[in-house]
Amino acid sequence: MSSELMDALRQLAREKNIDEYDMLDKLEQTLAQTYRKTLDLENEARVTIDRETGRIFVFELIPVGGTEEEPVFEEHDITPPDISRFAAQAAKQVITQSIREAEREQIFEEYADRIGDSITGTVQQSDSRYTLIKIREGVEALLPPSEQPSSERYDHNQRIKALIIDVRKTSNEPSIVVSRTHPNLIKRLFELEVPEIYDGIVEIKSVAREPGLRSKIAVSSRESGLDPVGACVGPKGSRVRMVVAELRGERIDVVPWSEDAASFVAHALSPAKVSSVMVNDAGHTATVIVPDDQLSLAIGKEGQNARLAAKLTGWRIDIKSISQAVNAGIATTASGEIADRDEGDGRCIAVTSSGIRCRNQARPGSKYCGVHEKEGAAE
Repeated sequence: MSSELMDALRQLAREKNIDEYDMLDKLEQTLAQTYRKTLDLENEARVTIDRETGRIFVFELIPVGGTEEEPVFEEHDITPPDISRFAAQAAKQVITQSIREAEREQIFEEYADRIGDSITGTVQQSDSRYTLIKIREGVEALLPPSEQPSSERYDHNQRIKALIIDVRKTSNEPSIVVSRTHPNLIKRLFELEVPEIYDGIVEIKSVAREPGLRSKIAVSSRESGLDPVGACVGPKGSRVRMVVAELRGERIDVVPWSEDAASFVAHALSPAKVSSVMVNDAGHTATVIVPDDQLSLAIGKEGQNARLAAKLTGWRIDIKSISQAVNAGIATTASGEIADRDEGDGRCIAVTSSGIRCRNQARPGSKYCGVHEKEGAAE
């Protein structure tokens, strides 16, 4: 192998970001295996390549003593005269392999840093085992059945979006695993459609999802004058409609997030109208009273609305109609507000216009906080 070929190998190594010495070590190992077979040697062979001149030497390693664990070898120079022919073939094989390994490593490093990001790709193959998605030339991702909504089917060359959830090194190509069911996919889709989310003005605080069927997201705004729900829904529902279309018609409820647990629970049960909410911090439960005609809507088909609201808020939710509340011994007003509000817990007993009990502590000697003290005086 000439010095010109050595220069060409070094140049290729730089262009492909391949370790030059690692590539030459692999070439020596490949040539050693080749010459042992070609020369029909009884013993192992060793090949060395002069890093400056490119000259190749082949040695047969003949055991001359030592132990089984640490044998001693004597090297016999058996370099054949036509060595360049074999070297060129082996160099081509090693270069191809090194380039492929370098490309695999680059793909792994690129996508390992993107776990949690969304990707757009085209469906290449789909069967009961997995769906293969082409992200770009030479890069494919796996969409396992466990990460597919049960209602979805994929056609060849169909463009879809998915969330990267894992990147693994394998013996062949890096394995990029994506999901269409992960709750964070909704976050990424809204980031694409809602500039206020992308810019950090509106934040998605919580997501509850039953893939392919229905989801709820709770949003808040860092700007007091900006309606976060309106920003996510968009003019005439245009923004949320784009997300729904990408998710094949999955229904999405966008509700305002609140630090006040009672308010948050009431909003989470949207579109049902809630009369009142009483929270038990110790048991982390919320008792919700709704008008009789809102009970089925609040619970939802097969309990879906209540279940998603509980996931969204993190609270156990017990929903009762006004009639059920009365029968259970919970005194309510005609509108469904809990009538006996003096719980003896030191909190203000005022109820806001949304039917939610005030969470402020009552002032000493009063049942009301400073905000609602005038209301108490009026009574």
